[in-house]
Amino acid sequence: MPEQNFDVCVIGAGPGGYVAAIRAAQLGLKTCCVEDKHLGGICLNWGCIPTKALLKSAGTLHEIQHKAKSLGINVEKATPDIAAIVKRSRGVAEGLNKGIAFLFKKHGVTHIHGRGRIAAKGKVEVTEANNPAEKPDRPNAPGKVLETLNVKHIIVATGARPRRFPNMPVDGKRVLGHHEAMVLGEIPKTIAVIGAGAIGVEFSYYFAALGAKVSLFELMDRIVPIEDEDSSAELAKAFKKQGIEVLASTKIEKLENTGKSVKISYTRKEETKTAEFDYAMVAVGIQGNVEDLGLEKVGVTVDRSYIKNDGYGRTNIEGIYAIGDVAGPPSLAHKASHEALACIEKIAGHDVPAFDKSVMPGCTYSQPQIASVGLTEKAAKEKGHDVKIGKFQFRPLGKAIAMGETDGFVKLVFDAKYGQLLGGHIVHAEATELISELVLGLDVEVTMKTLMRAVHPHPTLSEAIMEAAAVAAGECVHL
Repeated sequence: MPEQNFDVCVIGAGPGGYVAAIRAAQLGLKTCCVEDKHLGGICLNWGCIPTKALLKSAGTLHEIQHKAKSLGINVEKATPDIAAIVKRSRGVAEGLNKGIAFLFKKHGVTHIHGRGRIAAKGKVEVTEANNPAEKPDRPNAPGKVLETLNVKHIIVATGARPRRFPNMPVDGKRVLGHHEAMVLGEIPKTIAVIGAGAIGVEFSYYFAALGAKVSLFELMDRIVPIEDEDSSAELAKAFKKQGIEVLASTKIEKLENTGKSVKISYTRKEETKTAEFDYAMVAVGIQGNVEDLGLEKVGVTVDRSYIKNDGYGRTNIEGIYAIGDVAGPPSLAHKASHEALACIEKIAGHDVPAFDKSVMPGCTYSQPQIASVGLTEKAAKEKGHDVKIGKFQFRPLGKAIAMGETDGFVKLVFDAKYGQLLGGHIVHAEATELISELVLGLDVEVTMKTLMRAVHPHPTLSEAIMEAAAVAAGECVHL
């Protein structure tokens, strides 16, 4: 059996794995990346990127149908071509996949096609995948061993997969996961989306914009429950205006594919009801891909399907690291990439700060979008802060009025004593493009006075951040 020697072996080529591999090679470490599917992982192939392509198509259609006339543009009729929408989305993913292959070649990363498994400390076995078909889940078991790698540093970046529940069996026909929903070749008349986290609300918007009647179910008392309560309420209000039925505080009892529809039994307000839909999509969380990696054999600590690590990706076993979704929430592509950089640069002997999850922004790409970083108002109070809130609606902002996008707000959470920014929350059509200022602000411990006095160009949407800081300071002139 052939053997190769490497300084670094990365198992998995998602946004954590491929970034780790490229950066390691840039720093002069002999590096390989073992991946049994497509480069880019779920994010690039079946997540972040192709879903944004779908949402762009849906959003453009929604603007033409509902906003063009108010902007002085007459459009006789605009209709969706679902086959073309899906084809474009898949093409976007394919192009980026090839881009990673090019970067591997450019920087000297050895891509080994197969599935990686830790055979012992310092050894990785590459096996065949029993299921070579393109699926979001990892195969249940590895195949025969193809080769063994001798490695100084092993980085596990195997990502995560959708969590499944017995009462909500995903069959890929009428009951869909996000994988099947992305390539659905028809626009349903009715669809139930179960789970109102980022994935659930994005697909709710997507299908509604294409013309489907959408019912969004959520067990918690509000949609996007990890966000600030004001953000949840604003999105729920917008969804209702768009015709999306929002059913929070609702427990799904059973899903049944009848062959021609999906029958859903659910309990809400202590009353059990039944409803029928053309399709149902299940988006109720994820779990780490930790099976069949040899973790138990070498003693790596795993907690509830996630590998425990520190701020440099180090596990409890020297020479073995974990980054990205497999290392636990937040499950975000940019979290995985930045965690990868901290991990590799520490391995290379650089003096770098530990990865800090507390300044990690979250983005939801429905319309309106939600973007946030740091503490919510509730969390800040629970941590003992006396808080000051600065909230500014986009409604009176010149650029928002000119764009015809006046819904939403910027909400800033400050420590009242020192004026330090603790958290920022934005709901708007362009929220995800605005959040980076607040990410940087949180990282450098910016204060409300600094944000308020920093000159923001006019007219821009970013002025809402300045205005929100001024509201908190009691010095806003535009309210």
